[in-house]
Amino acid sequence: MNFTPEENVILVNDRDEQIGLMPKLEAHEKALLHRAFSVFILNDQNEIMLQQRAAGKYHSPLLWTNTCCSHQREGEANIEAGSRRLFEEMGFKTELKELFHFIYKAPFDNGLTEHEFDHVMIGYYNDDPKINTEEAESWKWMAIEDVKSDMQSNPEIYTVWFKIIFDEFYHYLEDHKL
Repeated sequence: MNFTPEENVILVNDRDEQIGLMPKLEAHEKALLHRAFSVFILNDQNEIMLQQRAAGKYHSPLLWTNTCCSHQREGEANIEAGSRRLFEEMGFKTELKELFHFIYKAPFDNGLTEHEFDHVMIGYYNDDPKINTEEAESWKWMAIEDVKSDMQSNPEIYTVWFKIIFDEFYHYLEDHKL
């Protein structure tokens, strides 16, 4: 499923209350706050499944990011949206749990901006995914500490939002037992 300009995102205020709908591209051009989610899948060795974005993506192609990110559809619950997109991109289902949410703003090189009220979710899975090659070029398991150090050494190979979200996720893990 490639990007389609008609796909709407849910515009929200800083309390995550819906205030409208807007085509995805327009919301990113105008840097308007909208609802989103980020999924982190871990295995029983506490490694994160990373996704390398497909070459044909309209922004951040071939960069590494968390397992799955996207936007909720109108009327769709956060976990429902995360499960749907995880299956569409990575080809598997697993139980997800929402950990926390936060707001971030991240400009891209192409003039678009992510301004998201992001719901961060976690799930556990130990098998290989069956990736949708229109969405993901590749994938790998990587230890959380290795992601942190590689991100510091090679920041250019990771998506802008993953660097922000990973930092929040890392601090959440420091403060909570999962």
